[in-house]
Amino acid sequence: MKPQSHPQLSLPLKLLVVGVLYFAEGIPFGFVYTTLSFYMRGQGVPLEDIGILSLLGLAWSFKFFWSPLADRFGSRAAWLVPAQVAIIACLLALAFLAGKPVTLVFWLLVGLLCVASATQDLAVDAYSIDILEVKELGLANGIRNGAYRVGVLSAGAGLLIVSDRVGWSPAFVGVSVMMAAMALTVLIFRPFRLPRPEEAKPANPAVSGPLSRFAEALRGLKRHPYIGVIILFTLLYKAGDALMGSMVSPFWKDQGFSATEFGVVSGIFGSVATILGGLLGGIFTSRCGIGPGLWALGLFQAVSNLGYWVAAFPGMTRLVLWQVSLPGLQTPVAIHPIYLASQGESLSSGLGSAAFMAFLMSLCDKRFSATQYAFFAMLFGLSGRIMGYLGGWGAKHFGYGNFFFLTFLAALPAFALLPWILPVVRGIEGKDQ
Repeated sequence: MKPQSHPQLSLPLKLLVVGVLYFAEGIPFGFVYTTLSFYMRGQGVPLEDIGILSLLGLAWSFKFFWSPLADRFGSRAAWLVPAQVAIIACLLALAFLAGKPVTLVFWLLVGLLCVASATQDLAVDAYSIDILEVKELGLANGIRNGAYRVGVLSAGAGLLIVSDRVGWSPAFVGVSVMMAAMALTVLIFRPFRLPRPEEAKPANPAVSGPLSRFAEALRGLKRHPYIGVIILFTLLYKAGDALMGSMVSPFWKDQGFSATEFGVVSGIFGSVATILGGLLGGIFTSRCGIGPGLWALGLFQAVSNLGYWVAAFPGMTRLVLWQVSLPGLQTPVAIHPIYLASQGESLSSGLGSAAFMAFLMSLCDKRFSATQYAFFAMLFGLSGRIMGYLGGWGAKHFGYGNFFFLTFLAALPAFALLPWILPVVRGIEGKDQ
């Protein structure tokens, strides 16, 4: 029986599907890198040990090695839902251990959580590439980045606010409930589990084994000119952000801010800034092209690191810039430099990521969307995990102020590669006309 062709979804429905899936993708990431780092610092875990979280996060890079299985066997949903169930189980187990000493069992559960989350990401990324056209990638990645960041902040900063009121164990259970809702959404609504489109099926039926498909997927990437430069660019584009990101939560903690303060500023207001940045970045990329988005929006992403550098100056952390009176509050709210740094980072992350993710997706062949996108994700993820691990040592040995300035410098080398990258982008967009 001939397989049914892929039903065509409207663009608004595609954007809704992408938004929901990437919200789910952001939940475990935010839990690991924001909530757990803040929680562990409160438990007295040293900064260099907190950096181990970035090493466990290498699972997000190593998913490349089992990605051919996702291209070869089963639907995207067949990989997505079991991964989400495993995430839920790990979260519930960590809730049982909350408040107890951080032992080997704790680390093993976090490691398993990272592997399951990486598998969920693999299925979500591949499914998104399957249903989107190149001309839709800019706007879709604006939605994607905003939704992902909301997921990150909900399970990170938002969860910290909840933990201040109900304690760590109930808070961990709460994030598992969010993941359960995501799994039920995929199971109930058909647009989240459509079969792969005809153009996404392998052109050569003889290539059936995972290793054969793995090799063919890699060979397919060589069709792009300057593939070596593309690889180096992928490694470098997010290096500055990753170096800084692993130490933002401990910086807030060490400056004496509460979980609620961090959660409100970085979570609630940060969510708004990220969504706005993602939408603006997606619109800019859709109208002006992926190439202009990479350099123009990427500059905002790099410069935003300087906000934390300024906030780390002596006497700046608790400096009151001005006070804001809010309805329902008798005491005005003091605005500190670190608040502005947080908003700038959230806004610029949405701007820069919209173009970067659109670029990576545009490089992928739909027949090998899981494998090829996982390859690029492995590159920038590997760079991110290593830079995140180095962040703990950098903050310890250089101090927060010097460290945050170094993260700005780490973001600049990628721009030297744009003379090779921009022609590649123009070629891809030209073929889509």
